[in-house]
Amino acid sequence: MKLLQFFSLVFTISIISCTQKPSYDVSQLNTEITTGNSWVINDVSKSSEVIAENGINNWDAVNDTIRTYFYTEKEATIPFGIIAKGTSKFNISYNNKTKSVTLENSKFDTIYIGNYISESKGYNHIDFHGITNGNADIKSIVIQKPEDSTLVKYIKDDFYFGRRGPSTHLVFETPTDDIEWFYNEIEIDKNQDVIGSYFMANGFGEGYFGIQVNSETERRILFSIWSPFKTDDPNSIPDDQKIKLLKKGDDVTTGEFGNEGSGGQSYKVFNWKAETRYGFLTRVKPNNDNTTDYTSYFFDPNTNKWHLIASFRRPKTTTYVTRPYSFLENFIPNTGALSRRGGFYNQWMRDAKGQWYEITEAKFSADATARKDARLDYSGGTKNDGFYLMNCGFTNDHTTIGKMLSRTKTGVPPTINFNDLE
Repeated sequence: MKLLQFFSLVFTISIISCTQKPSYDVSQLNTEITTGNSWVINDVSKSSEVIAENGINNWDAVNDTIRTYFYTEKEATIPFGIIAKGTSKFNISYNNKTKSVTLENSKFDTIYIGNYISESKGYNHIDFHGITNGNADIKSIVIQKPEDSTLVKYIKDDFYFGRRGPSTHLVFETPTDDIEWFYNEIEIDKNQDVIGSYFMANGFGEGYFGIQVNSETERRILFSIWSPFKTDDPNSIPDDQKIKLLKKGDDVTTGEFGNEGSGGQSYKVFNWKAETRYGFLTRVKPNNDNTTDYTSYFFDPNTNKWHLIASFRRPKTTTYVTRPYSFLENFIPNTGALSRRGGFYNQWMRDAKGQWYEITEAKFSADATARKDARLDYSGGTKNDGFYLMNCGFTNDHTTIGKMLSRTKTGVPPTINFNDLE
């Protein structure tokens, strides 16, 4: 490396708001990358303490590194700055450079920092760290609007779902119109069982069934059925459209849920493990009175037994399994900067006459956060004779929505004694 290049990497500039003549016309910094794209990366659990929808507030922890992510479609030079106020000194790192910023202003000012050099297509980041002598409020990073409006992508709205990250799906086809049983297996690789993850095995038109990582100390098996009455408030559901509990397994908690549709919910606190293959079995059986019963069972290889989670009755519904799918989502915004991956294996469906069908193809899909390019850190594919789904972490693993995936055929249906099921 040339000596001049070396010094350019380590050179530190002090920028004093309102006291120095700017070297750049800050009025050109007219596009905000909000702090909805930022996390405290040394301790993501602290992110919600200092990062809100309106910015980084009262930041004063010297050991914190706050990282802001954005995606570029190609190589680019992007002038950028910050909108900030406070009385403090901190560092901004980008492109292997570190610049020192000294704030001495009580109102928000726009401060030019430099040119960010994106060397290729993919995710980039800018870090704030090492704050001393007070605190800072940082409203956003601001960039000069590119001539190509599609060059830079980031979370622009929907703060909550953008920070949760993109949800990914495997969409299956039913081989006949009378599929009564849906079987799937999940195995999570080591260190991929990240807090906030929901690895959903058996999804269908009216509900879903899978496993969650709820905290450092709690994990759950979760099975839910939506009410036919469309609402986010379970208290507003008319009695004749409520989900009815028919039975539940040992140590299973049941009740209602809301916020993302409403209906009946059941869960069992269970310390499932990574690197262990679990089975998921769901029955969807229509009755003769315009109701349908939904029952789910969980197979634990340590007990070599199917365990009932719950059985629900849904009114105003006559159906077998429709729109079968699996998904991976993150439900805790603070962990949206952490990558996680789930493995889905050995999918089978069984019709009302007892015929098994192996399902070896799936279409990859993703949610609205992905479809509007707020987040591009999502992927799906095949691995170890099964499918996988991946999301979050601002990785550059990316799969085109709609891509067809195919796994290796096993030809061996599940061995299940249906008479022994609870």
